[in-house]
Amino acid sequence: MSILTDIEAGLFSLKDEKFAEFQKNLTPTHGREHFIGVRTPELKRFAKELRKRSDTGEFLDALPHRYFEEDQLHSFIISEEKDFQRCIVLLEAFLPYVDNWATCDQLSPKVFAKHRDELIPFVDKWLASGQTYTVRFAIGVLMRHFLGEYFRKEYAERVVSAVSDEYYINMMRAWYFATALAKNYDEVLPYIEQKRLDKWTHNKTIQKAAESFRVTDEQKQYLRSLKI
Repeated sequence: MSILTDIEAGLFSLKDEKFAEFQKNLTPTHGREHFIGVRTPELKRFAKELRKRSDTGEFLDALPHRYFEEDQLHSFIISEEKDFQRCIVLLEAFLPYVDNWATCDQLSPKVFAKHRDELIPFVDKWLASGQTYTVRFAIGVLMRHFLGEYFRKEYAERVVSAVSDEYYINMMRAWYFATALAKNYDEVLPYIEQKRLDKWTHNKTIQKAAESFRVTDEQKQYLRSLKI
């Protein structure tokens, strides 16, 4: 039996119809037939088992996948890849097929934390891709790996410049700046004071920052005064 058959059978053995409906409502870019209904902890356990197999590459090469849960498995497998160059190869093959926010946001390779300098050229490439979820992924990388002690204004400028009409890109831009306000408040505040973002992203950033326990009450009050 091939790994593709094993995966489909394994996923359907874990299916939950009600959860599939819930997932479909959370991920409106797909029809109901795209969802089996498998919860994330079970998918992560399944992905861990699949990584031990010698034929996992057959599954990773079988793009595009039919089901949302297969995309999630793919994300979890890549996220655990320990070899940076291999991880990049797998990402470059998979990103063009990522077509929803949930799979995009689950795609978070741990190995990136050890290769920040090597990452930036790829971030720039992904930002320039013109593909909604590839751009969203790139901004997410900047948010996860280039804030706090690794923050530089040039990285924030990249997010400012990622101008788009796409909701899922602008939501990530807002998430980036709200997180940056929590971690690098003094350095990032001028972007809000100077209204460097479009109105929707600007206001969403303030909303998300105001919901964060990492932003002080005094900071929240001031940020709210800057709403457009």
